[in-house]
Amino acid sequence: MTATVEVAAPPADVRADLARLATALDDTIPAKSAANVLIATWNLRAFAGVTPRWRPEPNDSPRRAWDAIAYVAEITSRFDVVALQEVRRDTSALRLLLQMLGPDWRVIASDVTEGDAGNGERLAYLYDTTRVQASGLVGEIVLPPIGDSLSRQFARTPYVASFSRSEVEFVLATVHVIWGDGAAERVPEIAAFANWMRAWVERGDDWNANALVLGDFNLDRLGNPLFDAFVSTGLWPPSELAGIPRTIFHDDDADHFYDQIAWFAEPDGTSMLDSLTYTHRAGSFDFVPLVLTDLTRSQLSWRMSDHYPLWAEFDVA
Repeated sequence: MTATVEVAAPPADVRADLARLATALDDTIPAKSAANVLIATWNLRAFAGVTPRWRPEPNDSPRRAWDAIAYVAEITSRFDVVALQEVRRDTSALRLLLQMLGPDWRVIASDVTEGDAGNGERLAYLYDTTRVQASGLVGEIVLPPIGDSLSRQFARTPYVASFSRSEVEFVLATVHVIWGDGAAERVPEIAAFANWMRAWVERGDDWNANALVLGDFNLDRLGNPLFDAFVSTGLWPPSELAGIPRTIFHDDDADHFYDQIAWFAEPDGTSMLDSLTYTHRAGSFDFVPLVLTDLTRSQLSWRMSDHYPLWAEFDVA
C-alpha cells in the first residue's frame, strides 16, 4: 500500500464540512485514553474507485471523490481499529483513505472472494499503530468439509485478525453475510458463522483470546430467525446497540440490525472476554446532516455509504 496521490489542499466548503464533522465526533465518540480501546465496523458501500478531484463534476464516474474520502478518514480516525466491509477489488479508495489517515495508520486486507456471490469484495481492518498493534494472527474462516463435499463455504469469506493494546490481545472476526433472494437464504451463513466461532473460542490452547465478531450480518430485526441464528450459540450484542439505526435509510417502522458488534457469553450472561471489559458505551454515528448536505440520501450513499459506522468502547486498564 505504498502508492500515494498528489492531493491539493481542500477548498473552503470541504474544510467547513470537516470542522462541523469534527465537532459532532467530539460530542459523540469517547476520546482515546490510556485506559480504553475503541473498536468499530463500517460497511462502506462499493468502496472502490475515486475521482481525482475534491468534488465530482456532472459527468464524473465514480461519484466518490476526495471530499468523501476525507470525511471517511475523519470519522475513522476516532477509533483504534475499524473493520471495513464492501472494499472492492479496486483498492484506490482504500489506498487514499490510508494516505489521508496518515503515516501512523496501517491496513490488513483479505483477497477478493471470487464468484458472483462474492460481489468482487474484500474485507479489511484499518488500525492506529500509536494505539494498537497487529499481534500476528491473520486468516480467513474456512469450514471443514462435510463428507466428500468442499462446496459448503461462505459466499464472502469471513476475515480474522488479532491485535493488542496495553498487553491485552483481542481477536476480531468480520463478515459480510450474503443478502440473497430472501431472509431464509441468510440463515445458513449466519448459523454456520456463529457455530464456527463458538467452537473456536471454546478450544483450549488456540489463538482465540477475547474474540469479538463484527460486520454486516444483514439481520432484519430482533426475534426473527436471522437474529435467533446469530445469538443461538451465545453471541451477545450489547443492549446499547439494540435500538441504534444502522443505515441512512433507517425507518422507525421497520428497524434493521444489519451491522453488529458482539462477543460470547456464558448461559448465565457472564462475558467470556478476559482483561477486555465493555464500558457500556457504544453507538452509531450519523454523518448525514453534517456533510454533502446538497445530495439526496441515495446520492450520499454512493459518495459516503448507506451504512453508519458502529462502534463500542472497551477498558484495557
